[in-house]
Amino acid sequence: MRLAEFDYALPEALIAQHPAPERTSSRLLRLDATTGKLEDLAFADLPSLLGKRDTLVLNDTRVIKARLLGNKASGGRLELFIERVTGAREALALIRSAHAPRAGNELIVGDGARVAVTGREGDLYRVRFAEDVHRILERCGAVPLPPYIRHAPEAADAERYQTVYAERPGAVAAPTAGLHFDRPLLQRLEARGARVARLTLHVGAGTFQPVRSDDIDLHRMHQEHYEIPRETMNAIAGRRVLAVGTTSLRALESAALSGQLRGETDLFVRPGFQFLLADRLLTNFHLPKSSLLMLVSAFAGQENMRRAYAHAIERRYRFFSYGDAMLIERAG
Repeated sequence: MRLAEFDYALPEALIAQHPAPERTSSRLLRLDATTGKLEDLAFADLPSLLGKRDTLVLNDTRVIKARLLGNKASGGRLELFIERVTGAREALALIRSAHAPRAGNELIVGDGARVAVTGREGDLYRVRFAEDVHRILERCGAVPLPPYIRHAPEAADAERYQTVYAERPGAVAAPTAGLHFDRPLLQRLEARGARVARLTLHVGAGTFQPVRSDDIDLHRMHQEHYEIPRETMNAIAGRRVLAVGTTSLRALESAALSGQLRGETDLFVRPGFQFLLADRLLTNFHLPKSSLLMLVSAFAGQENMRRAYAHAIERRYRFFSYGDAMLIERAG
């Protein structure tokens, strides 16, 4: 398949720069992939669509303040973007500077915290901090907003670019489908008999990386760590599974394919993929030519997704991380 098959024209005005006033005040586009029917709803309508046979699966990862500014000990400004924390004082990171650092270089970030470059893994640098990574990030880091959000991180972003059920620090991007939930809505879902289960997939910076190959089969996904409690697998057994976000779906399908409830996944879901666990998917609207658009096209069918996105653009839905939501009922 060719990359151009997943392109579309999006008016820049539809890229949401700020979240909706209230989490649940977003819109919800419902797609039945069997019939192709589209339905314009409010996100607050979601509880009416679920009941006693349903289990929602949430990703409880917590976004860390992954962006650090600083300079080389020898001079020169830089930005250090933590991709993954790999130990108490160690991480993999992207480094943006005028000249690429080398192993052995020392960096100074934030309030004077020292960081040593110890090596490289592809586009990423291995770095070692002089103190606990999470302590430095909490003290000196900034919320890593996506590149299409133009404003600098504000105080409100630290709260709204985080789900209300985020518990386990490790993500550098939010599982954005979950940003639409508040606690009263989750309580309404449970009152209708739906079960709410959790897993963890720490979203990596690779979620923003473009697919560079014209032949999408040549694309390789970045690895992300996931863990699924046994209780979650029990909660979905024999029930209709609603994956809240592409990250929850990828974790579930990775476990189904590998038989492992924790590990690293680089699962690339594109058209032709055979889904084993997820019946429904709650997601946001994704970038043109992105691996996430390929995933939802696999779930709903390419033609269904083309019509749904054209409909969303015509009806002025808000796109990307701070935008509106979409509920896809899978065919079959």
